[in-house]
Amino acid sequence: MLYLLDANTLINAHRGWYALKRVPEFWRWVLHHAEAGTVKMPSEIYAEVEAGNDTLAIWMKDARHKKALRLDEDADLGKVQTVLAQYGAGLTEADMISIGQDPFLIAAALGNSDRRVVTAEVSSSGKKGAKRKVPNVCDDCAVSWQSPIDFINELDFTTGWELLE
Repeated sequence: MLYLLDANTLINAHRGWYALKRVPEFWRWVLHHAEAGTVKMPSEIYAEVEAGNDTLAIWMKDARHKKALRLDEDADLGKVQTVLAQYGAGLTEADMISIGQDPFLIAAALGNSDRRVVTAEVSSSGKKGAKRKVPNVCDDCAVSWQSPIDFINELDFTTGWELLE
């Protein structure tokens, strides 16, 4: 399985429980899976995180991290258009800004059952147009997705501490 990370997966991890300086083993674990080829980010999504101005952005700019984490393939613009169609017709420039790079993430998994999107967005079936959430668009495109917590559990992240009984 190839897990394709949404920008919010790493941003939320860094801003929350897994800050780089607080839990460096989490980031080594992400990098390990990236180097093994099981965790990647499309270039457009990677650039969202790298463009920040915090320690996570600095971490993302490291050449080793970039080489390991970035998905080494160009976006299939036909698939991106297929995903964009799920947001509805008549999208404005403001809508496109609101949607952001999400179509590139979903398109990278479209038509490939060995790929799964990992996103911190929560399904909200009532949203329409540019306000649609990644899980709902994934569902409409028959793309597998999961939450970061499920991803962390599935790939069995641990700090190595054993529970004392």
